[in-house]
Amino acid sequence: MKAGLYIHVPFCIRKCPYCDFYSVPGSDETLKAEYKKAVIRNTERYLERYPDLIFDTVYFGGGTPSLMPADFFDDVLGSIKGRLDKEAEITMELNPKTADEEKLGEIRKSGMNRISVGIQSASDSELRDLGRVHGFSEAEEAVRAAKNAGFENISGDLMIGIKGQTEESLLHSVNALASLRLKHISSYMLKIEPGTEYYRNGISSDVPDEEKTAEFYLLAVKTLAEKGYSQYEISNFSLPGFESRHNLKYWNCEDYIGIGPSAHSCFDGKRYEVPRDLSSFITDSHQNEEVNEDHPCGFFEKAMLALRLTSGLDLGRYPDEAPLVLKQAQKLNGTGLINCGNGVISLTPEGFLVSNEIISRLLADF
Repeated sequence: MKAGLYIHVPFCIRKCPYCDFYSVPGSDETLKAEYKKAVIRNTERYLERYPDLIFDTVYFGGGTPSLMPADFFDDVLGSIKGRLDKEAEITMELNPKTADEEKLGEIRKSGMNRISVGIQSASDSELRDLGRVHGFSEAEEAVRAAKNAGFENISGDLMIGIKGQTEESLLHSVNALASLRLKHISSYMLKIEPGTEYYRNGISSDVPDEEKTAEFYLLAVKTLAEKGYSQYEISNFSLPGFESRHNLKYWNCEDYIGIGPSAHSCFDGKRYEVPRDLSSFITDSHQNEEVNEDHPCGFFEKAMLALRLTSGLDLGRYPDEAPLVLKQAQKLNGTGLINCGNGVISLTPEGFLVSNEIISRLLADF
């Protein structure tokens, strides 16, 4: 039995104003040590319950995983060493302000082989408006440090539709990230979530409107393609062979286990999540897992997730459902929003911009 492992590290230097992920201040080393014990305790519980369980991807997300000391990764990965696939993809998210070459070298020795750097923009003014604690020169240095430490598979984040962004500044950022010779780029459109500082401050009137953000997105897709980055998901681009294997598990409805407060899982026929409560995660004998779906990954969910990918929905795998989907697809022919041929339906970049509407129309009969 193979599965992915997601470990949520909830510690941050400070909360970014757009972020709605669960996080807490991350300066207490004693708290971090107790958190490590809880992670290992919960992971080992799965290994005991499932003797044939093998992890072929591991992802340390957050929060800011790179705030943790290097021995955190060594100890956590060491605790599952006998259950790691020999070709496992093991990723850590990195804030450029939180790790130098020496620390990254130690983390590389733990078995980590992929780094995802939260760059967001090559414009320092845009980074300040995003509340980031780094400038672009520090992001450049973080990528260089990761390469010098032995990491070859490096991804970078790029945000679209942020305050002050222009076509020129977006192109500058895309070109700057490409010049770092990253293997993968995740390019997200800013979404102002309820409960965030951005939402409370009413920043919506200060960011590019929906039409302008759509133009920026299509410009990014086009420019990244010219730089050799193939789009394989709505927000993800890579050089050939460097797609995020862990994230593909989500989109392909494959098994993954989440450890840590706010972590989600889809495993052994159930979908469940852990409450956003670091204290109980640390003190309880095992994390509280609240089941929110008993029978996930039916046709509707698999189809919806497949349509997020440029590879699309292969209707040959679903002969019973195919006629109804094709009936709806015919209504969208000629719109430039979908591709339909050889029994596969996929969305175009323009279709991705209205993906929720397109997917709901394609799957209207389910």
